[in-house]
Amino acid sequence: MKNIILFDDDNWRSLLPLTYTRPVGAQRVGILTIAEKWSHIHQAAVSYITQDHLAGKFPATVGDDNLLINSACIPTATLIAYTENLNLNESLIYRDELIAARLDRVQFEKLINNEAADEIRALDISEEKECVEKLSHPYQIFSTNGREIKADYDLITRGRISYPLGQSCTVIGHHPVFIEKGATIRCTIINTEEGPVYIGKNALVMEGCLIRGPFAMGENSILKMGAKIYGNTTLGPGCKVGGEVQNVVFQANSNKAHDGYLGNAVVGEWCNFGAGTNNSNLKNNYEEVKLWSYITERFEKTGLQFCGLIFGDHSKCAINTVFNTGTVIGVSTNIFGSGFPRNFVPSFSWGGAAGFTTFDIKKAIETAKRVLARRNMELSPDDITILEYTYYESARYRPWN
Repeated sequence: MKNIILFDDDNWRSLLPLTYTRPVGAQRVGILTIAEKWSHIHQAAVSYITQDHLAGKFPATVGDDNLLINSACIPTATLIAYTENLNLNESLIYRDELIAARLDRVQFEKLINNEAADEIRALDISEEKECVEKLSHPYQIFSTNGREIKADYDLITRGRISYPLGQSCTVIGHHPVFIEKGATIRCTIINTEEGPVYIGKNALVMEGCLIRGPFAMGENSILKMGAKIYGNTTLGPGCKVGGEVQNVVFQANSNKAHDGYLGNAVVGEWCNFGAGTNNSNLKNNYEEVKLWSYITERFEKTGLQFCGLIFGDHSKCAINTVFNTGTVIGVSTNIFGSGFPRNFVPSFSWGGAAGFTTFDIKKAIETAKRVLARRNMELSPDDITILEYTYYESARYRPWN
């Protein structure tokens, strides 16, 4: 059986702040993370070659037969076929970029240690149309999410039988609904005219919810009473969501439990939105939205008319917070107060429209410990290393330091 190792390239930085706390391959887009997609496709274990501060939590596991894949690559039918047919000591090159390689243990160790490796045959697949699709910007996560829900749905439900949907629910449309074991759904209207709906293991959909596909919710996630969920939305495992949500990807373990609108957004892990929080996803003049880029360190055009919020891990906002169109919030920020905060809030910021100070790293770690403890989980030494790295690396973006 192949052993898959996803390796990060420069796209790691282009996906900040989401990748401060996880490798590119651990980003969720659709129902699954990129790593989970490749694992299902090849029926293989997956590990990572990533940034040094992430390596403790996401170590590489080397086998006798290793399939290395660029972690930003979302599986396409053509690329899947190429990776399935790679021989040992062969690689795939696309427009001068290494996309994949199959190496034995000896060759892999030579590569990692910058030693002279044996000759590796390179297959140039640059002429293949729609062969390689890379995740290069945070907004691609929500803009491709509907398509990826459909692809993942087919991948993980093929040949399986759904648990029954309760008689108190109504389904409209021709696309399927798949219910995993232990999920509870009551008095809910589900519209599948635009795509399927996937309800994960032990998930709870409370009464009065309105859901439009494509939609997915992961294991142990919860939809609160009366939630209005529009298509192209994913709730990762352990999320609790209410209010009105449209085209949002919650990575995992984050809460937006109350009324308020969130649209065209990506939310990291261990985040919390106060009651009545809203974000804008469309400019009043209908112009193309710009978003902060960690590569150019300025606001860059997205090509999107609808673009709301990028929200890093461990960040929180108070009741009635309002976010402007195209806002990027870093890791472990605390937003509060009246008015719109700035469109780019660096990691470990504390404040709002009236101004910011720095959220002390020791206090941030203590807060994270308390948040995880509520779910009977612990903040590991590797998690602390990740937060400490992010605190110091992001200091240059905090002008008030």
